[in-house]
Amino acid sequence: MKVWQCSVCKYIHRGDKPPEKCPICNVPASKFKEIDETSISQKRIEVKKTAAGSAAGNREPLVEQSNLQKIYSLLIKHHAHPVSTHTPNGILPAAVILWIAAWIFNYDILSKAALINMIFVVIALPFVVFTGVLEWQKKYNSALTSLFKIKILAATITCIMCITSIVWYLINPDVLLSPDALLFILINIIMVAAAGIAGYIGGKLVFKD
Repeated sequence: MKVWQCSVCKYIHRGDKPPEKCPICNVPASKFKEIDETSISQKRIEVKKTAAGSAAGNREPLVEQSNLQKIYSLLIKHHAHPVSTHTPNGILPAAVILWIAAWIFNYDILSKAALINMIFVVIALPFVVFTGVLEWQKKYNSALTSLFKIKILAATITCIMCITSIVWYLINPDVLLSPDALLFILINIIMVAAAGIAGYIGGKLVFKD
């Protein structure tokens, strides 16, 4: 049985021919390369040897990188994007629940709590977006398959809706008491749904299942 590897997300497929498209990143069969089964185990052994050699101080000469490139490599190596996305993905649902509760029960303190949560998200977003773009460029070769397009669109919608909600509330703190309250809530529901879609796709890329 032949072994094929996706050149974009490194998904491994076993069969007589590569799949019509990668089940993880959706690239076509042409992006798959046939590899030797033993090379998979060999790569794992090499990684372990490299780690052991580094721990012992026996490092092999590496191509000189700039300080900025070293930082980028560390961000990707230590999964800065998947880790940082936990902030908006965790806070946004709580903020939306607070907005809805404030709307239903007419509690101003709940809307203020939602606003504070949203501000924390906006503070985190620049780093989340930066590490996401960096990982997409360096790890996935800036692939623009349907999967990545959906993820980019979902992330963009999340950012726009988040900023819109904050600005709207700051301009009109009584928005939840106005006729536009339902539209305001709808915007926030779309925002958290978009964040969920982006997070789901990100998890699929990381865990490859």
